[in-house]
Formats: sequence, structure tokens, C-alpha cells
Amino acid sequence: MAERHGIYVEEVPFQPLTEATTDVTIPFVVGTAPVNLTQLSGYPVNVPILARTYEEAVSALGYSDDWANFTLSEVIYAHFQLYRQSPIVLVNVLDPARHKTAVTATSLLLVKGVGTINADGVLTSTLVVTSSDGSKTYVLGTDYRLTTNAAGRVVISRISTGTIGASDTVRVAYDKLDGSAVTSADIIGGTDAATGKVSGLELLKQVYPRFQVVPSLVLAPGFSDDPVVAAVLNAKAEKISGNFKAIALTDLPADEKYLDLSGWKEDNNYDFQSEINSWPLVTYQGKTYRYSTHLAALICRTDADSSGVPYRSPSSKELLVDGTVMADGTEVALTIDEANVLNGDGIVTALNFGGWKAWGNRTAIYPEKTDPQSSFIPVRRMFNWVNNALILRFANDVDEPTDRRLIDSVIDEANVWLNGLTSSGYILGGRVEFLASDNPDVNLVNGKMLFRLYLTPPSPAQEISYLVAYDPQYLAVLTAA
Repeated sequence: MAERHGIYVEEVPFQPLTEATTDVTIPFVVGTAPVNLTQLSGYPVNVPILARTYEEAVSALGYSDDWANFTLSEVIYAHFQLYRQSPIVLVNVLDPARHKTAVTATSLLLVKGVGTINADGVLTSTLVVTSSDGSKTYVLGTDYRLTTNAAGRVVISRISTGTIGASDTVRVAYDKLDGSAVTSADIIGGTDAATGKVSGLELLKQVYPRFQVVPSLVLAPGFSDDPVVAAVLNAKAEKISGNFKAIALTDLPADEKYLDLSGWKEDNNYDFQSEINSWPLVTYQGKTYRYSTHLAALICRTDADSSGVPYRSPSSKELLVDGTVMADGTEVALTIDEANVLNGDGIVTALNFGGWKAWGNRTAIYPEKTDPQSSFIPVRRMFNWVNNALILRFANDVDEPTDRRLIDSVIDEANVWLNGLTSSGYILGGRVEFLASDNPDVNLVNGKMLFRLYLTPPSPAQEISYLVAYDPQYLAVLTAA
């Protein structure tokens, strides 16, 4: 190759920047999906999917009304269709290679050459179609073709030039996805020591490197009532990608009675400051949901109504539900006194009080800890939000010269930002300081700087009281001229 000598300019195509931001509340959800319906080139197993629309989520992960087997379908429906929120990060752990069950050959009558397999999760690559007596095996593309209807069911259509008759009865055998085969270990996941492959909740750490967004809610509906899963949810939420913080949303078992919840919560360690406990199940228009699914969407909507700042509690905000039930479908009709007992144990519930609303301001650490920073949901979330915002806002200052210009720049920018939050009513006040006592020479010479940030988010107005008295002076109106 000839030697280059001189000045050269090359132009590259424009690439839109993906700006890191904390002004959108993003849930990270691990569960199971009918990935046999994916439109991707391969099954999305243990791959984070950032979906900004319902269509995008369904295209990647499929959709089924069988929410017992496919928990992410419940989340997708509630998040996009009911609460109209976006975006969300979804991880499917259901692996068609492992989480499946074999269905023995059954008869299927074709009507005008068409028959529908009445089952969800059919893996078409395993489908075998034979004659009614099993003597002949039909060939895909020669004797029949496969499509999927709007309900996600596999449709077999005869090809007129093939050997299947228009009114024949055929036999079909196949493997289908089995969500019940997914275990808590699959949800928890980890990093394979041999391959380095990351799975389950461990994928939370990859969200920011992949998408440049910071999840602020972490949940696994259908699995978070397992204490082992809940413990890992909280551990991961406390520290994401080394520095970021989130809140874990957990469901308490819907088969536990109202009066037993406090003891169950204590016995099973559902008591983290980074955790919101929810109970029981909720219903809406004939469908039953895990409460954490609705609570996550409600929190997103509440934050969106507040310019993305999580300073308002989800409590007393309208839920899109029409009832609450136990695991066996028994209706739960809590009074406000009963709901307040749950709140006093750090459990968020749903209350029909002038319409269905989320009810409860306390994180799971309450009543073990009562300080607002630990125990009030919006205050705890504001501390997380400020933590994440500081990391993103000042990341570019890392490795700059340790001099007075850098110190003043950080102080000035942070205080201007905090003053803006104060004037907007998001915090009552805040300030940043750089103290000599926090920064001895031995630290400064090694490039270590410590700033102090003080802030006070507003606590929720949890109790509003009136003193009502009879005042006899108003009797004078009866005898006034």
C-alpha cells in the first residue's frame, strides 16, 4: 500500500445519539413468554428486549392469554394496553430446548382442508402430521402448510396437490412450551463459569451498557412470592452495573390470609428498603393479574405525570382494576382499617375507596425502620433517582485534573440543578458541599474527591386530620333580627 503523506478528511454517515436519561421510569421484568410466536430470527432466551410499543414487544416475544404459563404476556398487556406506558425491558427465560412437554398424537378433523391445533406454545419444528391410522407421515410444504392465527394457535392447511383430503382426519404430535417447567433458579439466573453466558436477573447489569437507559423498577411477577427470588431481586436492585439503584416490586403469596401476612413477611425476610411488597391479586374485565404488574405500570404513569420525577407516591392513585382476589379466586374486600393494618406492616394493597386505588406509602423495611429515607416510597425513590442522575450528569468529569476549577464546576452545576428541583417543587431543598475535612491531602493526591449532597424530598401527606367541634355561638342566627 502506498505511503500516505498530507492532510486527509473522511466523512462518516450521521448516527443519532442515544442519550442516557433518568426522566423515564423503566421497569426491568424477568419471566416467561410464548417465544414460539417470535418474529425474530431465533428464540429470544435470556436476551434483554427493550420494547417501546406493544407491537414491538409482541413481535419479539409473542403474546398469549395464558398468563399462568407466560407471565410476560400479562406484563406486556397491562403496561402497554391498559396503562399506555413505555418503554420496558423484558427478559424471557423460558427455553424451548428445555422447558417443553411432549403431546402424544391426537386426532384433528380438517374442515375444508383446514384445522387448528387448540393449544398454546406449539413448537412447529417438532410437529409431526400423520394419517388417521398413523401409516403415512405427511410432508410440510408438499402436503400441508402451517400458519398462525390471531390467537397464536397453529393452523394446518392442506395443499391441494398433496395427499391430504379436504375432510380428512389427521393425527398431530408435537412438543409445546411448558411455563410450569421454569424454576426459580431460571429466574435468578447468573453467569455460566464455562461459557460466560449471563441469564435471568443477572442480565439487569447489561441494560445500561446495551441500551444506555437505567431501569428503576425490577420485578418478576409470578415468581417474586418465592423468598429466594425476592432476595435476589432486592440484591440486584440495590446495585445495578456497579452504581445505579432501583426498587424491587414483590408479590406476597395470594394464598396467604390477610391476618397471616405480617408473620409471613417477617419469617421470609421481605423487609428491604429497596422493596415494595404488594398483595393480593387484582382483576380487571375478567382477567386476573399479579398486583406487582399493575403497581409497576401505575408507578410509571404517576412518574410520567410528574415530568419523570418520582417525588409523588403511587398511593391513592387510580388503579385500572375492578376487584381483588385470593389465589383461589375468593374475593377480597378490605375495609380502610384493614388496609391500614397492612400498610402498618409495610405492605401495599388495593382499596376500593371512591374508586379502586393503590393504598400504601411504605417500603418493605417498615416498621423495622421508620425514617423517611428508608421507609417512604417516594422519598426512597427520590434518593435513588438523584443517585442515578448524579452518576450520569457528572460521568464526563471522571479523570479530569483534580483542581479548583473542577471542584467549583461540580458544586455550581449540582447546586443549579438542585435549585431547579426545589423551584419545581420536587424537593424542599438541596445543596452540594466540598469540605476540607472530607478531603485530606492523602486522598487528593491520589485523585479521590468527596462531595456531600443534602436533600429533602417531600414526604407523602399520609394523614390529614380535622378536629370537629360544636360551636354554640352560631345559635345566634336563630334569634337575629
